[in-house]
Amino acid sequence: METENVFEIENPRVAFITMGCAKNEVDTQRMQSQLTRCGFAIEQDPEAADAVVVNTCSFIQSATEESLETIFEVAGMPNVAAGAALIVAGCMPARYGQDLESELSEASAFVPCSKEDDIVQVIAQALGIDQARLEHMKAAMLGAVPEGAVAINGSRAVSAYVKISDGCDRFCSYCTIPYIRGRYHSFDYETVRADVADRVSEGVKEIVLIAQDTGRWGQDFEDESSLAWLVGTLADEFADTWFRVMYIQPEGITDELLHTVAEHDNICSYFDIPLQHVQPSILKAMHRKGSREEYESLVERIRRIVPEVTLRTTLIAGFPGETEEDFDELCDFVEEGFFDYIGVFAYSREEGTRAYDLADQVDDDEKAYRAQRLRDLADDVCTPLVAARVGKSMNVLIEGREEDGQLFGRAMCQAPEVDGVTYVDNGEPGNIVQVTITDTLLYEMEGE
Repeated sequence: METENVFEIENPRVAFITMGCAKNEVDTQRMQSQLTRCGFAIEQDPEAADAVVVNTCSFIQSATEESLETIFEVAGMPNVAAGAALIVAGCMPARYGQDLESELSEASAFVPCSKEDDIVQVIAQALGIDQARLEHMKAAMLGAVPEGAVAINGSRAVSAYVKISDGCDRFCSYCTIPYIRGRYHSFDYETVRADVADRVSEGVKEIVLIAQDTGRWGQDFEDESSLAWLVGTLADEFADTWFRVMYIQPEGITDELLHTVAEHDNICSYFDIPLQHVQPSILKAMHRKGSREEYESLVERIRRIVPEVTLRTTLIAGFPGETEEDFDELCDFVEEGFFDYIGVFAYSREEGTRAYDLADQVDDDEKAYRAQRLRDLADDVCTPLVAARVGKSMNVLIEGREEDGQLFGRAMCQAPEVDGVTYVDNGEPGNIVQVTITDTLLYEMEGE
C-alpha cells in the first residue's frame, strides 16, 4: 500500500533562519516573497515547517562555524528527522560549492547566492511537488496568509533594509565577498524604487539602503548615475519616510552626496564609512587606498557640509604585518574622536584570500588583545560623544516595547542593530515623536 505524501497539503510551510548581515536578511525576504506568490506559507517556527531554509553567512571562519552549528541543530529537529527538507542557502554554498555538498549529507539541497531566485523550484523538488501541483498552488494563491503562518517580515517592522546592488570589485586582500557574491552590479532604479514602495506600503517608516559598496551605485550603468541621485530621488518621492545609507567606502563620499543629505530632512545625516586602518602600508597590503591624513581631511569635509552628521567606521586589528607602531597609530587616530561609533574586528585569516599567505601573520592571542584594546579605547572616546547629546531635541522612530512595556526606538543618529536605542515615555510603534535627550548610558539614550 502506498504511503500518502505528507507534503501534499494546501500550503506547504517554509521556515527561514537567517545568519549574518542585513544583506542576507534582504535575500531572505526576497526568497520568502517568491514562495508566498507560489502558494507556500512562511512559518515562524522551524519545528512546525515542511522545509527549513538556513540562509548562511561565510564571510569569516567564525561565521561559517556558527552557520554549521545552526545547520546541525536544524538537522536534529523532529520534523527534519521525519522528512522535512533542510535547504542550505546563501554564502556557504557560494563559497565552498561541491566540497560542501559532499561533506554535508544532512541537507536536501544547496542554493548559492547566485541561485536564490530558483528557491521555489528547489523547495518544490525537495518536497516532491511536481510542476502540475506547483501550478495549482500558484493558481489557488489569493494573497491570504494561511492560519498559523506569518507575513513575510514576521511582524510589522517600522524599519526595513533595501539592497541597491550586489557583489564587489574591490578584492580587498582579507575579504571573501567577491568570491561569494561575484562582481559588482547595481540594481536598476525601477527595481530599487519598487522595493522601497513595497516596504512603505507595509507601514515601514525607515528605509536603510545597503550593499557591499553603496557608494558605487549607478556607476556601472550605460548612462551613469550616482548614489546621490538615487537617495535624493527616493527621498523626494517618499517624503514621510526616513532614508539611511550604510556601507559607503571613503571614495563614495562625494560632495554631491553630502549636499543631497544636507538638503533633505528625511535623509539621515549619518555615514557608515569602513576605513579598516589608517597606516598606508597596511592599507596597501589590504589592497585599499588611504592614509590617516586623507581620512582626517575626509571627516573635515563631511562635517563642513553636514555639520550635525553622525559618523561610524569599522577597523581591523592584527592584520598581517601590523607592527606595534602601526597599531599605536591606529589607536592615536581613534583617540582623536572623529567617529561617534566604531566597530572593531580582529583580523580573520580566510583561505582563498590573498592575505592568507602574507608574511608576518600576527599571533591569535595578540590579535585578540589588540582588538579588545581598540574596543575599550573606542568606548572611552565614543560614549562621551553620545553623552554630549543630553539636552538636545531629536525625532525618535518608535520601534516597539520591552517586555516590561518600556517604549524604545531610534533617533536618526542611531542605525539599526549597531548603535543602541532611545527609550521614550510616549507614542506607539511606528510613530515618530520629538523628545529631549535627558540621559545616556554607554550607547543607549533616554528621552522625554
